[in-house]
Amino acid sequence: MEACVSYHFVVEADRAAVGVAIRVPGGFRFFHSDPRYFALEGRIFPRVKALVSAIGKLAPQQNRREDRASSPPS
Repeated sequence: MEACVSYHFVVEADRAAVGVAIRVPGGFRFFHSDPRYFALEGRIFPRVKALVSAIGKLAPQQNRREDRASSPPS
C-alpha cells in the first residue's frame, strides 16, 4: 500500500488564497496568485514553517497599508 504524499498545496493568508507551494529539491517553491505577495515569487523555503512565517510578515504590512489608504485624513 502506498502512502499519499502531497507535493503541492494552496497557501492562504487572512482567509484568502495568495498562492501555491510546490515541493522541490531543497524545500517548497512559492508561486503567488495575489500580487501583494510577488516579493516571495519563486523563492524556495526549506520548510513549510519558513513559508508561513514569510507570508505572515507580508500580510500585516498589507493590512496596515490598506487601512491607511481607506481611512479619512485627520
